[in-house]
Amino acid sequence: MNPATTDRAAGVLLGQACGDALGVPYEFGTPPAPSVEAEMRGGGLGPYAPGEWSDDTQMALCIARVAATGADLRTPDALDEVAAAFEGWLRGGASDVGIQTSAVLRAAARLDGTPSQRLATASAAHHARTGRTAGNGALMRTSVVGLTALDDRVATVEAARAVAELTHADPLAGDSCVLWSEAVRVAVTARRLDVRAGLDLLPAERRERWAAWIDDAERPDTAPDLRGNGFTVTALQAAWHAIATTPVPQDDPASGSFACRHLQDALHAAVRIGGDTDTVAAIAGGLLGAYWGASAVPAAWRRVVHGWPGMRARDLVGLGILTARGGVPDSVGWPAGERVDYPWVPVRRGVPHPADEGVVLGTVATVDHGCDAVVTLCRRGTAQVPAAGVRPEDHVEVWLMDSERPGDNPNLDFVLHDTADVVAALRAEGRRVMLHCVAAEQRTPVVAIAYAARLGVPRGDAARAVRAALPSTRGRGLLWDHVTRSAAGADAQG
Repeated sequence: MNPATTDRAAGVLLGQACGDALGVPYEFGTPPAPSVEAEMRGGGLGPYAPGEWSDDTQMALCIARVAATGADLRTPDALDEVAAAFEGWLRGGASDVGIQTSAVLRAAARLDGTPSQRLATASAAHHARTGRTAGNGALMRTSVVGLTALDDRVATVEAARAVAELTHADPLAGDSCVLWSEAVRVAVTARRLDVRAGLDLLPAERRERWAAWIDDAERPDTAPDLRGNGFTVTALQAAWHAIATTPVPQDDPASGSFACRHLQDALHAAVRIGGDTDTVAAIAGGLLGAYWGASAVPAAWRRVVHGWPGMRARDLVGLGILTARGGVPDSVGWPAGERVDYPWVPVRRGVPHPADEGVVLGTVATVDHGCDAVVTLCRRGTAQVPAAGVRPEDHVEVWLMDSERPGDNPNLDFVLHDTADVVAALRAEGRRVMLHCVAAEQRTPVVAIAYAARLGVPRGDAARAVRAALPSTRGRGLLWDHVTRSAAGADAQG
């Protein structure tokens, strides 16, 4: 996978979890007003801590931890692992659980057979008894299934339906998972938002009905009709309505407008619909992350999002990438390895940022920097983040590629702006910040300039000051040219 595709795969679980945590405080309560943005303030039905995700993402992680091994979710062995994970979650991790999912899991515990056999039997029996098993509990966890077979749409939808039927036997529940998982796959591989992409993979007798439901979801005035979104069809409509009717902002970095802000705006719109807010926003977030990528998720959210089973943003990114890569890490063991080392980088003391001595500029080999917050611009291992003495929420990892290919950093302007913002936020909290990449040649000086510009320093002056402070600065290349492109104009105006 190329860097942009990897970014999008990394965004699926991260986007879902952020949507989930945004929706938690408003679940079945009063949603934010049209002009008010949702906040990750916790509470809800848990009650949850600020930034904590709910059962929507918890169940998705039960699937993801199996899928990230490269397992084929269509096989009995993999379905057994997923089913056993659901049962273990119910016994020892579920902060909340849907009525239907709970009924099926508890009934399955009294049956004989393998875990997937027991769940499927209990699920079918529940459907036969009630005829009402098309709740949103399968759809809410399906986005990650879209990463399991990026080159095979048939395998994707077969896995989506098989996992759905472990708890939701109604064909409509399976249909919704087919449509959403295929939409995620298409978003990652083709960078296209298209919930209709899987219509031809549904049984012929239900395609027209689903097409009409999708058409209805795209009406600008339909949001009030979507509040009763416990039904899987309405939940899909609500999530798609938020995505499809939210305008994509103009990409105008000079005025602080970024196209990828659509991810945030659409998630706020999903929460405003009301009803099962965390579920609708979790569903929407999986697809939005698949389209815009992890690099479009703001650092303010990445810092605080967390939840069962003791995971944070970097864990979600890792699981998404491993799932997309068939369980195989890259050549240096990332994102699964404990360490990603760069032995060729010499030990070097950090230097103070020329515009803020509370920010230290350094490399992966900078020691004794005395900082209690870290902003990392390169790959590190699972045992290297958070750094010693730094709280998890104060070690921020940034998706920024040192590359001369423009497509490798699809949200570059936003990433630079957002990273400058998070450095400023950490400083406002009283933190001393270590800002580093591998060797302080390109990414560290580029972000240092972006931060200086945020403090009001003309970019030309900032570039000269950073080069003087960091002799290792390359001073050329795509990232450098990008961050300094307005330097001449800024100097002339100054």
